[in-house]
Amino acid sequence: KISMLVHGYELFIMHDDECISDMFTSFPTIINSLKNLAKDLSTLPLEQLLGSLMTHETIMKNHEHVETKKKKSIALKASKEVSESDEDGD
Repeated sequence: KISMLVHGYELFIMHDDECISDMFTSFPTIINSLKNLAKDLSTLPLEQLLGSLMTHETIMKNHEHVETKKKKSIALKASKEVSESDEDGD
């Protein structure tokens, strides 16, 4: 995951279909993800650890919510209309 994030950081560009605010949102996400993967748990204060875990829990719940929305499908009710050609035996 670290390699993937470093690669994303090194190749960070603004895409054609992206607005400036989206770009400024995605860059700190990469940076914060890298910082979170490099924490030294032996020197991390308990309050900071708790905050990080709560943030992670919230992010995971949001991802589950998004995945649930993606899995929902739409079913359409089919109806059969009888045409004149069907009635004639064609």
